[in-house]
Amino acid sequence: MKIIAKTILLTSVAFCTPAFAQSSESKTAQATTADDTPAAAQQEGLEDIVVTATRREERLQEIPVAVTALTSDAIESAGVQDVRSLTQVVPGFFGGKNIGLFLPVIRGVGSSSVSAADEANVATYIDGVYQPDPYSTFVDLAEVERVEVLRGPQGTVFGRNATGGLINVITPDPSFNLRGNIGGRYGRLRNDASDVDLKAYITGGLTNTLAADLSVVYRQTDDYITDLVRDGHLGGNQIFNSRSKLLWEPSETARLVLTAEYAEQDGSTNTTQPLNGNTAGRQFSGAVLPTEAWQSSVDTLPVLDFKRFNLALRTRFDLGPVNLETTTGYMHTRTVQVTDSDASNIFLGVVSADEPNINTESLSQEIRLLSTAPGPFQWLVGLYGFSLNSESGLRILSRPGGTGAPQTSTSLNPYLKTESYSGFGEGTYQFVPKLFLTLGVRYTWEKRAFEQVLNGNNLFGEANRSFDKVTYRGALRYEFADSANIYATYGTGYKSGVYNFTSTTPTPVDPETIDAYEIGLKVDPLSWLRMNISTYYYDYQNLQVVARAPSGNTFILQNAASAEIYGGEIEITAAVTRHLKLRASAAYTHSEYKDFPNAQGFVPLPSGGNSSVSEDASGNQLTRSPESSLNLGAVWTKDLANGTFAVAANAYHSSRVYFDFANRFSQEPYTLVSGELSYTTSDDNWRFTLWATNLTNQQVYREIRNGPLTTDVTYESPRRVGLGASYRF
Repeated sequence: MKIIAKTILLTSVAFCTPAFAQSSESKTAQATTADDTPAAAQQEGLEDIVVTATRREERLQEIPVAVTALTSDAIESAGVQDVRSLTQVVPGFFGGKNIGLFLPVIRGVGSSSVSAADEANVATYIDGVYQPDPYSTFVDLAEVERVEVLRGPQGTVFGRNATGGLINVITPDPSFNLRGNIGGRYGRLRNDASDVDLKAYITGGLTNTLAADLSVVYRQTDDYITDLVRDGHLGGNQIFNSRSKLLWEPSETARLVLTAEYAEQDGSTNTTQPLNGNTAGRQFSGAVLPTEAWQSSVDTLPVLDFKRFNLALRTRFDLGPVNLETTTGYMHTRTVQVTDSDASNIFLGVVSADEPNINTESLSQEIRLLSTAPGPFQWLVGLYGFSLNSESGLRILSRPGGTGAPQTSTSLNPYLKTESYSGFGEGTYQFVPKLFLTLGVRYTWEKRAFEQVLNGNNLFGEANRSFDKVTYRGALRYEFADSANIYATYGTGYKSGVYNFTSTTPTPVDPETIDAYEIGLKVDPLSWLRMNISTYYYDYQNLQVVARAPSGNTFILQNAASAEIYGGEIEITAAVTRHLKLRASAAYTHSEYKDFPNAQGFVPLPSGGNSSVSEDASGNQLTRSPESSLNLGAVWTKDLANGTFAVAANAYHSSRVYFDFANRFSQEPYTLVSGELSYTTSDDNWRFTLWATNLTNQQVYREIRNGPLTTDVTYESPRRVGLGASYRF
């Protein structure tokens, strides 16, 4: 396969660099040279990252899992503000977004859902607590300890719909020592719009056994999209997020952490414009069409607001040879969304969820028992329960004849419910020194329920269906050197059948499944150099995919028969000198619909809008899955005036990204560059920055949507440039 050749080439290049070709004599010589040498960098070396990707704390380099772990420093230097921005630093990851929903993709596996009850198959967690609502999982990376992105199906210890992988945002627990920070950034973007980012964090002990913290974030981006109809601007956003934790350690063997979080967003980031003027509105007199990026002429003002409240309780009890751990999570979200259906100033249609809005409530409970005694066999077992209730009020207005023509109104009030219970276990046995075998299994039972009320009439009462599945994983890992290991894994993933929330029939789609094979290498050949390589092959069956309905403003949910995905990633981190650190990654993903004969498609009409077609998408590339991507990051520091001056830069390049099954609509290859100049005082208290994102002002489609009335697009943010300052104590 192509990926094998590519991986061999990359590995060969890496091992042929001077870093690997040194003789022991040259290494000894380096130890006596100036500060700016790899030998000097060994005094600090690379950070030894501990992750929880296996539900227990283990060194990143010792687990047979493809994981990218980013510390808070790496996140800050790369200009990453939220989980969608991880696209620019995590190989094989694409932070998709469909108007108001977060639709992440890992290695070609990702959701295209439009419903809160159709959870993404790349799962999002905060401190190990599952976040099921795709409307409100744009997690802001404020005070973060690290972010872990796991690639590949998580069918055993992380089993909740994670057929593609997961994102786990880990925030710091309270400290008994008083510390904190406060900071702000101010920037500018097009149309003289301002960008304000304020955040604060404080933690400290309350008693000998109690500690608490508080994190607050406020971000505001002014409207920057030119409104061609009202002679103003749209597209801005305002975010407020507050999180507080209470840590109680009643003894040396007990630890409890209670977390409360409130987040809200108000904005119009769902402002769209027609792609190349393709809207049915252009056939009517008086139509106004955008001609440049970041312009809009919608007749109905877009709205995308949400409020989210989270509670979580994590406990750990040391019972001697085992630990008992529990994780409880509660989430309640409310989302309001209003979106123009034709992306023009001619009123042809609008979809709104504001009477009532989208309300989602979920509860999860996990109990784990983990071995802690030393020995060749380490294990964990657990139970997991999850429930979700989602209720929406959708109003679909349509006026196909344009201004002055009769208007139709349709009201949909879907109610969806999910119950899920599972048991799981995983164990690792060391057969001989340096050879480890891991086996895991999970059984999941799930019930989905659905009611649909159309214009006040309940169509079929409650429809429900149950699903169950056994998923499993095996991994063999061999440590062929003190700081190097190779592993091979086979695992399965599963997502149960789901209902289409705009459907008027009580039939769910079938479950989707995935079989994944992976071979990986993790090696630290030198104390200042790290390289991780992984290659994989997926057999993906019954993909659940969403598209606009052939007519109107509803959606169809169908199974694409099968897909084949294979590829690989390489990640390199190097502390080249005491003053220079480099980070590079590359990903290759061959993703293909192996059998998809009746895909929903749309073909542009000369008069505007699209004609609905059913076409064979077999052999086409999966949506939101670039074939290749590359990331390069660097941080250079220099001692200056009793402080430290630093230059940080990050560049991300992506190949073409398709947004429809027929591969008719796409974003061309693009490159995004961000950077930061900073000065930190000698006591590490004050830090001042000059920063920029999308430095070259690239016009990048965030999403392309097809429907009968239009092919509309939203863009990633334009260039932002600003200043910042922060104080730590």
